[in-house]
Amino acid sequence: MRFTYFVFLLNFLIIVSCKEEPYRLTKIKGSLIKVTDSINPNSEVELFIEPYKNHIEKDLDSTIAYAMNFYSKSDGKLNTAIGNFMADVVYEQANPVFNNRTGKDIDMVLLNHGGIRSTIPKGDIRIRNMFELMPFENKIVVVALKGKQIDSMINYLSQAKRAHPISKLKLSLDQDFNPIRAMLNGETIRSNKTYYVATSDYLFNNGDNMKFFRPNDSLYNLNYKIRNALIDYLKKVDTINPVIDDRFVQIKN
Repeated sequence: MRFTYFVFLLNFLIIVSCKEEPYRLTKIKGSLIKVTDSINPNSEVELFIEPYKNHIEKDLDSTIAYAMNFYSKSDGKLNTAIGNFMADVVYEQANPVFNNRTGKDIDMVLLNHGGIRSTIPKGDIRIRNMFELMPFENKIVVVALKGKQIDSMINYLSQAKRAHPISKLKLSLDQDFNPIRAMLNGETIRSNKTYYVATSDYLFNNGDNMKFFRPNDSLYNLNYKIRNALIDYLKKVDTINPVIDDRFVQIKN
Protein backbone atom coordinates (compact mmCIF):
# COMPACT_ATOMS: atom_id res chain seq x y z
CA MET A 1 0.00 0.00 0.00
CA ARG A 2 2.84 2.32 0.87
CA PHE A 3 4.59 1.40 -2.39
CA THR A 4 1.43 2.24 -4.42
CA TYR A 5 1.12 5.58 -2.66
CA PHE A 6 4.78 6.31 -3.37
CA VAL A 7 4.37 5.54 -7.10
CA PHE A 8 1.29 7.77 -7.30
CA LEU A 9 3.09 10.64 -5.56
CA LEU A 10 6.12 10.24 -7.82
CA ASN A 11 3.98 10.37 -10.99
CA PHE A 12 2.11 13.43 -9.69
CA LEU A 13 5.36 15.28 -9.02
CA ILE A 14 6.66 14.42 -12.53
CA ILE A 15 3.45 15.72 -14.18
CA VAL A 16 3.49 18.94 -12.16
CA SER A 17 7.16 19.55 -12.83
CA CYS A 18 6.64 19.09 -16.60
CA LYS A 19 3.65 21.44 -16.84
CA GLU A 20 4.48 24.60 -18.81
CA GLU A 21 3.83 27.92 -17.17
CA PRO A 22 1.47 30.18 -19.19
CA TYR A 23 3.08 33.11 -20.95
CA ARG A 24 2.30 36.54 -19.58
CA LEU A 25 2.82 39.92 -21.23
CA THR A 26 5.32 41.85 -19.11
CA LYS A 27 6.62 44.57 -21.41
CA ILE A 28 5.63 46.34 -24.64
CA LYS A 29 8.27 48.07 -26.73
CA GLY A 30 7.69 50.15 -29.82
CA SER A 31 9.81 51.94 -32.37
CA LEU A 32 9.13 54.44 -35.11
CA ILE A 33 9.78 53.17 -38.62
CA LYS A 34 9.77 56.08 -41.03
CA VAL A 35 8.43 55.45 -44.53
CA THR A 36 10.52 57.59 -46.84
CA ASP A 37 11.81 57.58 -50.40
CA SER A 38 15.04 56.10 -49.10
CA ILE A 39 13.37 52.71 -48.59
CA ASN A 40 14.13 50.54 -51.59
CA PRO A 41 11.07 48.99 -53.22
CA ASN A 42 10.64 45.25 -53.21
CA SER A 43 10.86 44.16 -56.84
CA GLU A 44 8.73 41.05 -56.29
CA VAL A 45 5.95 43.08 -54.70
CA GLU A 46 6.20 45.72 -57.44
CA LEU A 47 5.82 43.07 -60.15
CA PHE A 48 2.87 41.50 -58.34
CA ILE A 49 0.86 44.70 -57.97
CA GLU A 50 1.78 46.27 -61.33
CA PRO A 51 -1.18 44.78 -63.32
CA TYR A 52 -3.64 45.95 -60.65
CA LYS A 53 -2.02 49.37 -60.44
CA ASN A 54 -2.17 49.80 -64.22
CA HIS A 55 -5.84 48.80 -64.25
CA ILE A 56 -6.71 51.29 -61.50
CA GLU A 57 -4.72 54.08 -63.16
CA LYS A 58 -6.53 53.44 -66.44
CA ASP A 59 -9.92 53.72 -64.71
CA LEU A 60 -8.94 56.88 -62.84
CA ASP A 61 -7.78 58.55 -66.05
CA SER A 62 -10.94 57.75 -68.02
CA THR A 63 -12.93 60.83 -69.13
CA ILE A 64 -16.55 60.94 -67.94
CA ALA A 65 -17.68 64.51 -68.76
CA TYR A 66 -16.59 68.00 -69.81
CA ALA A 67 -16.48 71.18 -67.70
CA MET A 68 -17.14 74.52 -69.35
CA ASN A 69 -15.01 76.40 -66.81
CA PHE A 70 -12.60 76.01 -63.93
CA TYR A 71 -14.43 75.67 -60.60
CA SER A 72 -13.08 76.32 -57.12
CA LYS A 73 -14.67 76.59 -53.67
CA SER A 74 -13.07 80.01 -53.24
CA ASP A 75 -15.01 81.53 -56.17
CA GLY A 76 -17.92 82.85 -54.07
CA LYS A 77 -18.66 84.13 -50.59
CA LEU A 78 -21.90 82.36 -49.59
CA ASN A 79 -22.40 80.03 -52.53
CA THR A 80 -20.04 78.72 -55.18
CA ALA A 81 -20.57 77.05 -58.53
CA ILE A 82 -18.71 73.93 -57.42
CA GLY A 83 -20.64 73.72 -54.16
CA ASN A 84 -23.96 74.25 -55.94
CA PHE A 85 -23.00 71.53 -58.39
CA MET A 86 -22.21 69.04 -55.62
CA ALA A 87 -25.38 69.73 -53.62
CA ASP A 88 -27.59 69.60 -56.71
CA VAL A 89 -26.00 66.32 -57.81
CA VAL A 90 -26.61 64.76 -54.40
CA TYR A 91 -30.28 65.68 -54.72
CA GLU A 92 -30.45 64.46 -58.33
CA GLN A 93 -28.90 61.08 -57.54
CA ALA A 94 -30.19 60.44 -54.03
CA ASN A 95 -33.83 61.49 -54.33
CA PRO A 96 -34.87 58.62 -56.64
CA VAL A 97 -33.24 56.14 -54.24
CA PHE A 98 -34.93 57.70 -51.22
CA ASN A 99 -38.29 57.95 -52.97
CA ASN A 100 -38.14 54.33 -54.11
CA ARG A 101 -37.51 53.15 -50.55
CA THR A 102 -39.87 55.44 -48.66
CA GLY A 103 -42.33 56.99 -51.10
CA LYS A 104 -41.13 60.40 -49.91
CA ASP A 105 -38.97 63.10 -51.47
CA ILE A 106 -35.88 64.85 -50.18
CA ASP A 107 -36.67 68.47 -49.28
CA MET A 108 -33.15 69.87 -49.26
CA VAL A 109 -29.44 69.04 -49.28
CA LEU A 110 -26.72 70.36 -47.00
CA LEU A 111 -23.01 69.60 -47.40
CA ASN A 112 -19.98 71.37 -45.96
CA HIS A 113 -17.56 73.82 -47.52
CA GLY A 114 -14.56 72.10 -45.94
CA GLY A 115 -15.50 68.80 -47.56
CA ILE A 116 -14.65 70.21 -51.00
CA ARG A 117 -11.02 69.16 -51.19
CA SER A 118 -10.05 70.10 -54.73
CA THR A 119 -11.20 71.88 -57.88
CA ILE A 120 -12.86 70.85 -61.13
CA PRO A 121 -10.59 71.70 -64.08
CA LYS A 122 -11.84 73.26 -67.28
CA GLY A 123 -12.10 70.65 -70.01
CA ASP A 124 -12.19 66.89 -69.61
CA ILE A 125 -13.31 65.60 -66.22
CA ARG A 126 -11.75 62.33 -65.19
CA ILE A 127 -12.72 59.93 -62.43
CA ARG A 128 -9.45 60.89 -60.76
CA ASN A 129 -10.78 64.46 -60.39
CA MET A 130 -13.73 63.19 -58.37
CA PHE A 131 -11.47 61.23 -56.01
CA GLU A 132 -9.47 64.43 -55.51
CA LEU A 133 -12.62 66.51 -55.04
CA MET A 134 -14.17 64.07 -52.55
CA PRO A 135 -11.42 61.79 -51.19
CA PHE A 136 -13.47 60.72 -48.17
CA GLU A 137 -15.78 57.72 -47.94
CA ASN A 138 -18.70 59.88 -46.77
CA LYS A 139 -22.13 58.37 -47.42
CA ILE A 140 -25.42 60.13 -48.08
CA VAL A 141 -27.92 59.98 -45.24
CA VAL A 142 -31.38 61.52 -45.08
CA VAL A 143 -32.48 62.99 -41.75
CA ALA A 144 -36.10 63.78 -40.88
CA LEU A 145 -36.16 67.15 -39.10
CA LYS A 146 -38.94 69.38 -37.83
CA GLY A 147 -39.14 72.96 -39.05
CA LYS A 148 -37.78 74.18 -35.70
CA GLN A 149 -34.54 72.31 -36.38
CA ILE A 150 -34.40 73.75 -39.89
CA ASP A 151 -34.51 77.15 -38.19
CA SER A 152 -31.49 76.09 -36.10
CA MET A 153 -29.75 75.07 -39.31
CA ILE A 154 -30.46 78.46 -40.85
CA ASN A 155 -29.02 80.21 -37.81
CA TYR A 156 -25.94 78.03 -38.07
CA LEU A 157 -25.47 78.91 -41.75
CA SER A 158 -25.92 82.62 -41.14
CA GLN A 159 -23.37 82.62 -38.31
CA ALA A 160 -20.87 80.42 -40.16
CA LYS A 161 -20.71 82.93 -43.06
CA ARG A 162 -19.31 80.23 -45.33
CA ALA A 163 -20.40 78.79 -48.64
CA HIS A 164 -21.67 75.50 -47.27
CA PRO A 165 -23.29 73.81 -50.31
CA ILE A 166 -27.08 73.73 -50.21
CA SER A 167 -29.79 72.68 -52.63
CA LYS A 168 -33.57 73.42 -52.61
CA LEU A 169 -33.08 75.96 -49.79
CA LYS A 170 -32.99 79.71 -50.50
CA LEU A 171 -31.57 81.85 -47.75
CA SER A 172 -31.12 85.64 -47.62
CA LEU A 173 -29.17 87.50 -44.94
CA ASP A 174 -29.07 91.19 -44.10
CA GLN A 175 -25.90 93.27 -43.90
CA ASP A 176 -25.31 92.00 -40.35
CA PHE A 177 -25.69 88.36 -41.44
CA ASN A 178 -29.09 87.93 -39.81
CA PRO A 179 -31.59 85.70 -41.67
CA ILE A 180 -34.31 87.75 -43.30
CA ARG A 181 -35.85 85.15 -45.60
CA ALA A 182 -35.70 81.36 -45.87
CA MET A 183 -37.66 79.23 -48.33
CA LEU A 184 -37.76 75.49 -48.94
CA ASN A 185 -38.92 74.58 -52.41
CA GLY A 186 -40.53 78.02 -52.71
CA GLU A 187 -42.47 77.75 -49.45
CA THR A 188 -41.96 79.24 -46.01
CA ILE A 189 -40.75 76.81 -43.36
CA ARG A 190 -43.42 75.50 -40.99
CA SER A 191 -42.24 74.71 -37.48
CA ASN A 192 -44.22 71.47 -37.03
CA LYS A 193 -43.71 70.06 -40.53
CA THR A 194 -41.23 67.22 -41.07
CA TYR A 195 -38.55 67.90 -43.69
CA TYR A 196 -36.18 65.36 -45.18
CA VAL A 197 -32.63 66.67 -45.37
CA ALA A 198 -29.92 64.85 -47.31
CA THR A 199 -26.44 65.29 -45.92
CA SER A 200 -23.28 63.28 -45.24
CA ASP A 201 -22.85 60.80 -42.41
CA TYR A 202 -19.91 62.96 -41.27
CA LEU A 203 -22.11 66.02 -40.77
CA PHE A 204 -24.88 63.96 -39.19
CA ASN A 205 -22.35 62.87 -36.58
CA ASN A 206 -21.71 66.50 -35.54
CA GLY A 207 -19.03 67.20 -38.15
CA ASP A 208 -18.30 70.94 -38.49
CA ASN A 209 -20.22 71.33 -35.24
CA MET A 210 -23.57 70.79 -37.02
CA LYS A 211 -25.46 69.69 -33.93
CA PHE A 212 -28.93 70.49 -35.25
CA PHE A 213 -29.32 67.02 -36.80
CA ARG A 214 -30.06 65.57 -33.36
CA PRO A 215 -32.56 64.76 -32.08
CA ASN A 216 -34.47 63.77 -35.22
CA ASP A 217 -37.62 61.95 -36.24
CA SER A 218 -35.74 59.29 -38.21
CA LEU A 219 -32.56 58.54 -40.14
CA TYR A 220 -32.19 56.84 -43.50
CA ASN A 221 -28.78 55.60 -44.62
CA LEU A 222 -28.84 55.30 -48.40
CA ASN A 223 -25.50 53.43 -48.44
CA TYR A 224 -24.49 55.67 -51.36
CA LYS A 225 -21.18 57.52 -51.27
CA ILE A 226 -21.17 61.18 -52.26
CA ARG A 227 -18.21 60.56 -54.56
CA ASN A 228 -20.06 57.72 -56.31
CA ALA A 229 -23.08 59.98 -56.76
CA LEU A 230 -20.88 62.57 -58.46
CA ILE A 231 -19.30 59.96 -60.74
CA ASP A 232 -22.67 58.39 -61.63
CA TYR A 233 -24.10 61.80 -62.51
CA LEU A 234 -21.14 62.82 -64.67
CA LYS A 235 -21.28 59.54 -66.57
CA LYS A 236 -24.83 60.29 -67.70
CA VAL A 237 -24.28 63.90 -68.77
CA ASP A 238 -22.02 65.30 -71.45
CA THR A 239 -21.17 68.75 -70.13
CA ILE A 240 -21.49 70.67 -66.87
CA ASN A 241 -21.70 74.42 -66.45
CA PRO A 242 -22.69 75.22 -62.83
CA VAL A 243 -22.96 78.85 -61.73
CA ILE A 244 -23.07 80.99 -58.62
CA ASP A 245 -26.73 81.93 -58.06
CA ASP A 246 -29.07 83.43 -55.46
CA ARG A 247 -29.67 80.38 -53.27
CA PHE A 248 -27.58 81.82 -50.41
CA VAL A 249 -26.93 85.56 -50.51
CA GLN A 250 -26.40 88.64 -48.39
CA ILE A 251 -28.53 91.67 -49.17
CA LYS A 252 -26.79 94.96 -48.41
CA ASN A 253 -28.52 98.34 -48.17
